[in-house]
Amino acid sequence: MSSLKTSAVEMVQSLKKGEITSEELVKSYIEQIKKKEKDVEAWEFFDPELAIAQAKKSDELHQSGKHGDLHGIPVGIKDIFDTEDMPTTDGTEIHKKNLSMNDCTVVSKLKQAGAIIMGKTVTTELAYYSPGKTKNPHDLSRTPGGSSSGSAAAVASHMVPLAIGSQTNGSVIRPASYCGVVGYKPTKGLISRHLVLQISQALDQVGIFSNSIEDAALISEQLIGYDKQDPDSSLNPRPKLLAVSRQKPPMEPLLAYIKLPFMDKLDEDVADGFSEIKDELKGQVEEIELPEGFAKIPDWHKIIMESDMARSFSGEYNKSKNKLSDKIIEAIERGMKYTSVEYNDALTKIDVANTYFKQFFNDYDAILTPSATGEAPKGLKSTGDPIFCTVWTYCGMPCISLPLLQGKNGLPVGVQLVSSLFDDERLFRNASWLMSKIKR
Repeated sequence: MSSLKTSAVEMVQSLKKGEITSEELVKSYIEQIKKKEKDVEAWEFFDPELAIAQAKKSDELHQSGKHGDLHGIPVGIKDIFDTEDMPTTDGTEIHKKNLSMNDCTVVSKLKQAGAIIMGKTVTTELAYYSPGKTKNPHDLSRTPGGSSSGSAAAVASHMVPLAIGSQTNGSVIRPASYCGVVGYKPTKGLISRHLVLQISQALDQVGIFSNSIEDAALISEQLIGYDKQDPDSSLNPRPKLLAVSRQKPPMEPLLAYIKLPFMDKLDEDVADGFSEIKDELKGQVEEIELPEGFAKIPDWHKIIMESDMARSFSGEYNKSKNKLSDKIIEAIERGMKYTSVEYNDALTKIDVANTYFKQFFNDYDAILTPSATGEAPKGLKSTGDPIFCTVWTYCGMPCISLPLLQGKNGLPVGVQLVSSLFDDERLFRNASWLMSKIKR
């Protein structure tokens, strides 16, 4: 094992063959954390001794012939996912004393697959907009994005090969774009949210960060599956993401570049980058416009999200309002004012949008769209604009951000592919195809 930049897929093979032990691997990541953490500050909780103890146990299991598909691989966990042996603080001092009594389903599945839980990564306050301490590894004066800030930054600075995040608006795809890593948000319902901080049952979705498409496929396959403890969990068959990520599409895919109503928010250098991509893909991209009604999706998304926040965080608001940021107080108070008619109307429009897209994907293989408005913004007071994620999160559609572009300052910018509901396999196949086509 020569480098922390080796893929997780290759690491698993090296561990299985006995070329390296999990303890050696974990210790090399601990060294990297010691080197990088003082600048990047991606970790909310990190205990090297706990990580080494897990690795030793993993090596003992290896000797007795037991191998999970993530055997011995370190993973970072966003600090809104419950972990029985680590605190879960949700990015707020209000929850500093809350003890997680059990592992959430995601962490249980990771442990069953043999992963090493390296620690808890920084999230924004209650996974909303107020930033945590994390900085962008490419430029410490810029935001890493939010709310899965620490997870994206930890993977980008090779403190872990894989990390878990979540998205209620743009909290996986945007930080992946800013930090120059792969970010994948599956179809809503594929990965359980049991014992994960709930912001909005209608919108919350689990996602992952990695440095390659294959690594994203590897970890996602371990997490996808029905869980009766999540009311939106899906019984759909588990997609074979790793196998399809290595396949060529049966024919060259046709991508739709949708002129969304907020294209004017796109930085000029990113718009130029997309023009170059369209030129490179010669005839495989068609520009189209959505029906007018789609311009209202950000408003409907906001009504649902803020109404649900008012419910989810009523305890924090009523008992500890003085410990909440102005941003979250304002969102909760707006959420209290929406009528049930407005809320239900915004919810029913999700099905309307998805009916349209179901038909749409008979003609197109994927949607090609920006992951974010541009490079990570300067300053650490904001986590950036999630507008290029809102429509797909609202619909629950699977999306992946690929680090294919650079902005004018040489910083990464993601290219996002979106697929139809439960067509995550096609998404991965097309993502691999796109990566092979674009010269970087």
